[in-house]
Amino acid sequence: QVQLVESGGGLVQAGGSLRLSCAASGRSFSTYSMGWFRQVPGVEREFVAGINWSGGSTDYSDSVKGRFTVSRDNFKNTVYLQMNSLIPEDTAVYYCAARSSVSRVVNKSSAWYNYWGQGTQVTVSS
Repeated sequence: QVQLVESGGGLVQAGGSLRLSCAASGRSFSTYSMGWFRQVPGVEREFVAGINWSGGSTDYSDSVKGRFTVSRDNFKNTVYLQMNSLIPEDTAVYYCAARSSVSRVVNKSSAWYNYWGQGTQVTVSS
């Protein structure tokens, strides 16, 4: 099993930056594909960014492309989401997710992942 704990959320003004971290514990972190999702009440959980097991493949939603960067450090068992140029529409609870996979494909479907963090709130003020 893999346990995921997120941190780094908070309140920031539009145009500011935050870096989210997802610390993983358990077996074989280096073989897990990782994703970041966000959710606003009443709205379906949305794919934000993903990174495959090796870090060699990443993918982003169109709404964050060019502003967010996902990375991982397998030695620290941690995945990061660097968020720059934040806008109020980025306000949401952000979740990290994991599934064992050695594929280079980044899966954008929340239903595909079988491990989830508790979420961390990001609020961007106008």
